[in-house]
Amino acid sequence: MTGEKAIAQVPVYSPPAVATDNSLANVRYDYRWELYGGIAYSHFNAGPNLLQGSNLGGFDFQAAHWFRQHWALAGNVRGYYGTSGVVPNIYGIKGPFVSEHMFMAGPEYRGPSNPHASLTLHALFGGAYGNFNSALNGVPPSTLGLFNNQTTFGGAFGGSIDLNRSPNLAFRISPDATLTNFGGAGLHEQFALSVGIVYRLDQVGRKKRK
Repeated sequence: MTGEKAIAQVPVYSPPAVATDNSLANVRYDYRWELYGGIAYSHFNAGPNLLQGSNLGGFDFQAAHWFRQHWALAGNVRGYYGTSGVVPNIYGIKGPFVSEHMFMAGPEYRGPSNPHASLTLHALFGGAYGNFNSALNGVPPSTLGLFNNQTTFGGAFGGSIDLNRSPNLAFRISPDATLTNFGGAGLHEQFALSVGIVYRLDQVGRKKRK
């Protein structure tokens, strides 16, 4: 009996309770509005025959209204800024400043989604404005192999991966193929990428169901 009592009195180790992370438990995809802002990169050709492309940086802002769980209409504004190579010239101009702004809208489709991540595809159409002569001191852009300042067709086709941090916040990675028609010589394809933060507004402007 003494031995049995001794065994019964031996303390039993219990591991400490680990708190469960429920921060994503309430993630759902029935919100009506979605706002996005991030930093952006684009590999851009500032002239029709330039051998060296431009690596531009800038911003990417977007607002989307979700009509259904899988379909939304998005409006997008983005700007890219940097320097561009030019053809050899007698003016001593190298690496002048160039910029591109794009204003687009189009449909979005949400694909596979779970509380941790969501995949969305989009096709955006609109315009693009290129500024190529702001640092040329009166030299015509075409003399340096650059496009003239102009507004033309612009489009962005790609998608985004949203990594949820809470029911209302997500970290977004968004690659795109952008199309422009500067110079009227046909569509030129470039690569673009942005990363930033998504903020979701649930049922804005609508009465919540009881």
